[in-house]
Amino acid sequence: MRRIAARQQERRQLEAASDALQELGRQLEAAEARLQGLEAQRTQALGEQGKAENRLDNAQAMRQQAGSVWDEAPLDEAQTARLESLRAQALGAKQQLTVESCDRREQEVRGWLQNHIDAAEKRSKRLAERIIDAMRGFKEAFKTETLEMDVALAALPEYARMLEALQSDGLPRFEVRFKELLNVNTINEIVSFKGQLERERETIRARVRMINQSLQAIDYNPGRYIALVDTPSQDMEVRQFQQDLRACTAGILVGAEDEQYSEAKFMQVKAIIDRFRGREGQVEYDRRWTAKVTDVRNWFLFSASERWREGDAEYEHYSDSGGKSGGQKEKLAYTVLAASLAYQFGLEWGVTRSRSFRFVVIDEAFGRGSDESAHYGLQLFERLNLQLLIVTPLQKIHIIEPFVASVAFVANDDGRASQLCCMTIEEYRAQKAAGSRAP
Repeated sequence: MRRIAARQQERRQLEAASDALQELGRQLEAAEARLQGLEAQRTQALGEQGKAENRLDNAQAMRQQAGSVWDEAPLDEAQTARLESLRAQALGAKQQLTVESCDRREQEVRGWLQNHIDAAEKRSKRLAERIIDAMRGFKEAFKTETLEMDVALAALPEYARMLEALQSDGLPRFEVRFKELLNVNTINEIVSFKGQLERERETIRARVRMINQSLQAIDYNPGRYIALVDTPSQDMEVRQFQQDLRACTAGILVGAEDEQYSEAKFMQVKAIIDRFRGREGQVEYDRRWTAKVTDVRNWFLFSASERWREGDAEYEHYSDSGGKSGGQKEKLAYTVLAASLAYQFGLEWGVTRSRSFRFVVIDEAFGRGSDESAHYGLQLFERLNLQLLIVTPLQKIHIIEPFVASVAFVANDDGRASQLCCMTIEEYRAQKAAGSRAP
């Protein structure tokens, strides 16, 4: 060890004494440092080369895989152009591709396409629903023609064939003419219908005036007569129907020359006709409504007015018989009965020979009423020139005697067989005057 240390000491002395030797030492150290740097660079280059070789292997494998996919699903030029357009839309500014970014870009394009596919499916679903609704509406409008057609997308060919048949038959060419004729006929029919109802309304008013002529000739009470009063009904359904009917015919004479009946008015008429026919689910309600609004008698509220002959001022107004005495109720009942007979049979006042029906049977007549009200009722019937068959108890014979031409007495003493005796009123009066008992 001493010898080694001595030799190293000697070496240091020699180096320190020689400048050239010192320079060579420094150069050796520098060369060794560069060698280490180059070794590090070589090691790094070898690592990068390995990575590049790995990337190359991966890229070649991916290229081979992509090539096999391409070969299994070849695309023509149009499809390739379409795919390229979709890729450009999906990636936008990210169109520069690298080996490393291919997977990420593929996911981005796939997500973009899936979003567009989902949106298209939603639009397709909404369109399918609209088509189904259109089919359902078409079947509802043309039930007979579409009886065997389904409401489903699978039935589209059937609807298409029907459309083709309509077009081949040239029906659309006649649509304008058909609509024109339909509108004209609709106008004529609705005007005729409205006119008929108005004529019936005027007939009622005319008959009320005729009835009042007869009522005015008879004293309802001393110095007073009674008259029927007709006022327009305030029922909302009746008033709305009258308003709708007026709206359908309003302005038809001053309409445009090339369009006699507008679509809006046609729909107004259709709404009324639909109710006459009975809407789905409301057939019974519409049937009652139709019977109500088309019966012109329901267009009126009828009441009675008792008036003074002198001055014609109203003494009392009767909308019903509530709160009235028995005699007043009876006289009102006879007035209503006489008025209803005159209205129903269309009796003509002051006509000696008429073809109107006038035979009336009154059973159990005047049995419970007062003599005054019974006398008033018989005066009314006489005024109407009615032919009466009156069934009444014997105790009321004196009331009807001045108004009848013959009498028939019916007796059943033993409860087994009835007996009938007929005589003229003159014969009855003669027997009554002679004091004999009528059989």
